[in-house]
Amino acid sequence: MTGGNRKSGRERGSGRRAELLTMAARMFATRGIAATTMREIADEAGILSGSLYHHFDSKEAMVDEILREYLNAQLERFRRVVDAGHDPHTTVGELIHEAFAALHRHRWAMAVLHNEAGYLAGFDRFGYIDTANRDFERLWVRVLRQGQRTGVFRAELSPRLAHRFIRDSVSAAVRWYNPSGRMSVQGIAEQYTRIFRDGMVVSERG
Repeated sequence: MTGGNRKSGRERGSGRRAELLTMAARMFATRGIAATTMREIADEAGILSGSLYHHFDSKEAMVDEILREYLNAQLERFRRVVDAGHDPHTTVGELIHEAFAALHRHRWAMAVLHNEAGYLAGFDRFGYIDTANRDFERLWVRVLRQGQRTGVFRAELSPRLAHRFIRDSVSAAVRWYNPSGRMSVQGIAEQYTRIFRDGMVVSERG
């Protein structure tokens, strides 16, 4: 009889796979994808290269899985915020907080996207990144335009430019964000919310 707290082989394999992806994501983010080899990832993990190839057929396959997990999870979180049906002012604040929360959940994946855009553009397999970016933009722009229609946000601002400004600022934060620093992700998000969202609010709102 198998013990109730004993993990199955599939669960152990899934856990090990996740560990390898986390390790590889950190190496890709700090060293660069081109400069990181499968042998180096295997050495870091304390396994033979052949064992790593048992899980992944290439480092690009590892990058693919890392980025897809991040982008899919982030899009789902953004959609959940919008579907909650709050007013645009509240929704934009929550979207900004969700964007910064990813610094904690997907720090290395965000760094890979930020640092390796040129490298990734050379592979057809990563074309979904542009698709994901368009999905993000459509979602944010819809909320920002709703805020303009209802008189919350300044009408002269471009929703697309506003979104891209916020997006790029959050993305760049991976360069200086320190998980052990004095300010938490929530604290940073609140500061940025005041700068970005409240900077778009019409003056009558104060």
